[in-house]
Amino acid sequence: MVNHTQSAKSISLEQYGIKNANVQYQLSPQELQDITIEKGQGVKASSGALAVNTGEFTGRSPMDRFIVKDDITKDRVWWGDINIPFDSDKFDKLYNKVVDYLSEKEVFVRDSYACADEDYKLNIRVINEFPWSNMFAYNMFLRPTEEELKDFSPEWTIVNAPDFMANPEEDGTRQHNFAILNFEKKIALIGGTGYTGEIKKGIFSALNFILPVFKNTLPMHCSANVGKNDDTAIFFGLSGTGKTTLSTDPDRSLIGDDEHGWTAENTVFNFEGGCYAKVINLSQEQEPEIFAAIKEGAILENVKMNDKGEVDFEDTSITQNTRVSYPIYHIENIKKPSIGKNPKNIFFLTADAFGVLPPISKLTPAQAAYHFISGYTAKVAGTEAGVKEPQPSFSACFGAPFMPLHPTKYAEMLSKKMLDANVNVWLVNTGWSGGSYGVGKRMKLKYTRAMISAVLNGDLGLYNYDDYHIHSVFGVAQPRSCPGVPTEVLSPRATWKDDKAYYDTAFKLANAFRKNFEQFEDNASEEIRRGGPQRYAY
Repeated sequence: MVNHTQSAKSISLEQYGIKNANVQYQLSPQELQDITIEKGQGVKASSGALAVNTGEFTGRSPMDRFIVKDDITKDRVWWGDINIPFDSDKFDKLYNKVVDYLSEKEVFVRDSYACADEDYKLNIRVINEFPWSNMFAYNMFLRPTEEELKDFSPEWTIVNAPDFMANPEEDGTRQHNFAILNFEKKIALIGGTGYTGEIKKGIFSALNFILPVFKNTLPMHCSANVGKNDDTAIFFGLSGTGKTTLSTDPDRSLIGDDEHGWTAENTVFNFEGGCYAKVINLSQEQEPEIFAAIKEGAILENVKMNDKGEVDFEDTSITQNTRVSYPIYHIENIKKPSIGKNPKNIFFLTADAFGVLPPISKLTPAQAAYHFISGYTAKVAGTEAGVKEPQPSFSACFGAPFMPLHPTKYAEMLSKKMLDANVNVWLVNTGWSGGSYGVGKRMKLKYTRAMISAVLNGDLGLYNYDDYHIHSVFGVAQPRSCPGVPTEVLSPRATWKDDKAYYDTAFKLANAFRKNFEQFEDNASEEIRRGGPQRYAY
């Protein structure tokens, strides 16, 4: 048996309805790793990181995410396929079943907080069935000092029971797994899934409601870093578009890799205390900072290893969504505290598998609002069953699954902030060039990095005809030259061998943009509607 010492402070969970539990409170990551290995729930990789398998679910389950419909949420939440209502009485019954299930078990409890800015701090208590889930909470939330723990008063509670299976007929869920937010009781209830992303995304979703509704602060699904001149850059993008990779820059200090707030005081703060990066095809050469962060204290999820504990990052036999979580201090160049000022540039990242969007283009305020509401990227063949050719994928505000309000609410806040702060907005295609997926090639990371550096250094010239070409289908302004990037790469049409094929594909994507935007048109201004592609295919 591993002999682990409990924190000097012990706590009872009786007030949550969890009775006679063996409470392991505020254990260190090392203790939690030892217990995980002792229980046979994980193994140590050669790097020193803990490797676990999250079980049946290796990603989030958006169809099983619910929000309790109550006096706080009923008239504010944008109800539908993304924000699915859950009955208050059903929640109470299910909650009671989960806490009964956790009673008399060993449970792992951690007090932590979200939001690096003191004025926006949210105290969280996390109650986990598994030790490695609690270690994930240590990595991903902000860590209170011993002094702060003395008078710690949790505002929100996460109850996380991966091995508890709901009964859909009885409990009102869709299937045996669920992630439910209750704003009245300030509880995130998660069961039936071991995927740790549900833990962080539960609190992220709660903040996406709390901050704009009660704190006049824009929540953003983005990464952020800051330069030596205190200029903050923000990177929006869906999973797999390069948020974590591109914001982890040796020449700039990382604020955070996924979730931020932009305050009325024009500061940008990280929600989290760690990073949760995709590791598919990770290499030391391409992403040295993330590679080096995979060491003792990090948790690898659903990766394949050999007998020596060496990870094969190209192996996707368990899932394409292989991950690592690590505390932010595993990255050398970080901003302390995780707060930046003076946002100067915003990058919207998209992995365009059709290969028709420019690798970088400058957006007008109307185009920025349109592309923010659209949140475009593309799915490629092989990532999901039945996907044979590229498919457009739209996620409003680059984070629809976590946005409880109507997307135009966030877009209006962003538009106002962009104008007030005089921010430049750029659309960056980290996807395909020279043809669609299967014909063209993925944009070289070194080119994307060079384009972003050029923006941050002010090397892309003024917004005029000499320096920019207006794309004939999408209307965005693509630079004619960029240091470190071949000129032909900057024009997507020039990289294709067949002009007709290029325009046919570009119109196909433009039409997909328009079709997707129909759901927002009633709530969007004429100016924003004109921010989309204006030319129609005949």
